[in-house]
Amino acid sequence: MGRVTVTALRDARGPYVTWESAFPAATQRDWVKARAADPGAFADDGRWQLEFRAFLIRSAARTTLVDVGIGPESAPAQGWAPVPGNLPAVLSAEGVALSDVDTVVLTHLHSDHCGWAVTPDGDPMFPNARYVLQQDEVEWVTDEIASYVVRPLRKAGVLHEVSGETTLNTLRTGERTTVVPTPGHTPGHQSVVIENGSRQLVVTGDVLVHAVQLVSPAVSYIYEENPDQARETRVALLARGAELATPHLTNPFVTTR
Repeated sequence: MGRVTVTALRDARGPYVTWESAFPAATQRDWVKARAADPGAFADDGRWQLEFRAFLIRSAARTTLVDVGIGPESAPAQGWAPVPGNLPAVLSAEGVALSDVDTVVLTHLHSDHCGWAVTPDGDPMFPNARYVLQQDEVEWVTDEIASYVVRPLRKAGVLHEVSGETTLNTLRTGERTTVVPTPGHTPGHQSVVIENGSRQLVVTGDVLVHAVQLVSPAVSYIYEENPDQARETRVALLARGAELATPHLTNPFVTTR
């Protein structure tokens, strides 16, 4: 994206629930199209093979991380995700130290997106970063995640709450990185838009979580807080015709054009 590089970082991959139970309204036609779009998500035993991914956005001046995966063995995702994740090691392999990250954007506060936000001792994992969340998400969050993420970050003085569309940075060469509200999956869900002239890349978060929602955006996921709002958000996002960076699809980068 011009002077900005976006890198997909796999924290983990593992089996999840059966895909039909997760999207009960999907039709057989939807599943045929979804399997063609993302065959890697379909295991032989009927379960959904789920990627857990973060995205690294780098320029000469800034290092931003969007979401931080499932976390260590003690993280809240331990009850259902394949903890521990590998994000710190993957960052190191990319030549990025934890102290190099200056901004962490959490698209939302489900346990598979905020696991590495803090250390097992409750200190910020990325000591020089501000952590950007929508205020609506902070107000909604469950007590377990509030205790694990929100309160430690607030105590450390690194929690940066925003309300609505907010520009994170603009380079002198014109590239701009912005967080935009994309509610429905959770009340304060946000996505990240990187613009370079007429080109846009959207780091979606969980606006869509499976290829069935890519090929049939009206299909709801059972863990959406507000399915109607999530559907409206997803339809509007896919109508933009942008390139997408997705945390859970097998291929991290897809296009809707």
